[in-house]
Amino acid sequence: MNELPQQLVNGLLLGSMYGLVAIGYTMVYGIVQLINFAHGEIFMTGAFGAITVYLYILPDGTSMVIALPLMLIGAMIVAVTVAVGAERFAYRPLRGAPRLAPLITAIGLSLALQQAVWAWYPKADRPLKFPQIEGGPFEFGNVTIQTGDIFLFLAAPISMAILGYFVMKTRTGRGMQATAQDPDTAKLMGINTDRIIVVAFALGAIFAAVGGVAYGLKYGQIDFRMGFILGLKAFTAAVLGGIGNIYGAMLGGLVLGVAEALSTAYIADIPGMDKLGSQSWADVWAFVLLILVLLFRPQGLLGERVADRA
Repeated sequence: MNELPQQLVNGLLLGSMYGLVAIGYTMVYGIVQLINFAHGEIFMTGAFGAITVYLYILPDGTSMVIALPLMLIGAMIVAVTVAVGAERFAYRPLRGAPRLAPLITAIGLSLALQQAVWAWYPKADRPLKFPQIEGGPFEFGNVTIQTGDIFLFLAAPISMAILGYFVMKTRTGRGMQATAQDPDTAKLMGINTDRIIVVAFALGAIFAAVGGVAYGLKYGQIDFRMGFILGLKAFTAAVLGGIGNIYGAMLGGLVLGVAEALSTAYIADIPGMDKLGSQSWADVWAFVLLILVLLFRPQGLLGERVADRA
């Protein structure tokens, strides 16, 4: 039990990262009813955009106090470019097609982005060391927090506050709400739904880029495969919270992160349960949780039962 506070903090940190990526899934689905399975790779390209700024643009020895904001900007530029390009050239031509077509396209785009980074980015065939913030770790009673984790603690609530203000208070945000409710009526009211959809993809990419930088700071390395499993878990978080609900995405991420941390710490220690390793059990219980939620509350924790949009 002495480890419980530490495991809860670990779970909240991990869940914050899942939530940042899950926002992109839920925003795109809420507006165009599309599961963008390439969103995990947008998260990955954001991390590579950040390390590109550090390795090839900034002078050697640049302090992370200066480098980190510039790396964030680089990550966002790369992630938004990939996301908007995917919307324009991969998804928009299929907007009126049967739902299976964009779903298969998203899976193909996910694999294509992985292979593109592996083939063309220097030394991407092995994990790349990610620059770290100096200092720490910090101890608060029985809880230890690494320096890189502080970025997540700050980035997640700030990102949610900015997103909440944007969606609820700005004209574009209200246009997003209208388009999500009824795109045809939104068009009749003069809303440019194509632009709204692009904004949704771009916003999701921005939060994925923040998550990509957080991943690098937390684990100390990145690689071209990092977005696949994390993207699936972020999608799981979006479904848990109620896909289409931006606050539900973050809540689902936190629930999933805590469940993973506790299962890694406790369930894998049960005799006979340690054969797969703790991380494998964390992956298993993440999807067990998803199945349970789909069985007993298919609309998610904060979702509402709604009629399927034609």
